[in-house]
Amino acid sequence: MKPKRIILVRHGESQGNADPNHYKQIPDYALHLTDAGRQQTMQAGREISALIGTERIRSYVSPWCRTRQTADIIAAQLGEGLVKQTEDPRLREQEWGHLRSPEELTAIMKERIDFGPFYYRMPDGESGADVYDRICTFLETLHRDFAKQDFPENALIVTHGMTLRIFLMRWFHWSVEYFDRVRNPHNAEVVVMEQGVSGYVISTPLRLRA
Repeated sequence: MKPKRIILVRHGESQGNADPNHYKQIPDYALHLTDAGRQQTMQAGREISALIGTERIRSYVSPWCRTRQTADIIAAQLGEGLVKQTEDPRLREQEWGHLRSPEELTAIMKERIDFGPFYYRMPDGESGADVYDRICTFLETLHRDFAKQDFPENALIVTHGMTLRIFLMRWFHWSVEYFDRVRNPHNAEVVVMEQGVSGYVISTPLRLRA
């Protein structure tokens, strides 16, 4: 038994997305949505509600502040169709270390691109490969839940840009080279995986680097 759809959402615009200076003072996990991010998320909730109609949905959420806020705004749009919502730390974003200035972040980003985004480990943080390892264990949990007889028609995962891409990488067995070409979804973008004849297919166009 598997759901008809697996719906992935990146959080709405955060304080850090709007102004990198916030990373100097606020831990990444504590950043909030901006007003624009809330509006984006309300639209995502309406999009998901229209997609699933009267079907039920089960939600898995990164525990970071901006993803919890995103999930709660979407939940308000889904109403009684949302049967359960669970926070899972394995869905958190790639850890970039501790408080950093925009200048430090820019230098790290350049080194990361030069080295390769998947294998580069952030100082005091994680590599994409580290995120891959924890997503593998999350998928074990997900498949156990899918096997339950009462699992609803849809699954919703509210997470972060890099983590969302790595979920897709693991599910569809992308190569590292292809993963590096795929861009993060936009803030509050909805990515839909639907059951096809031979398994899930991504019905949302992905943005690729040249």
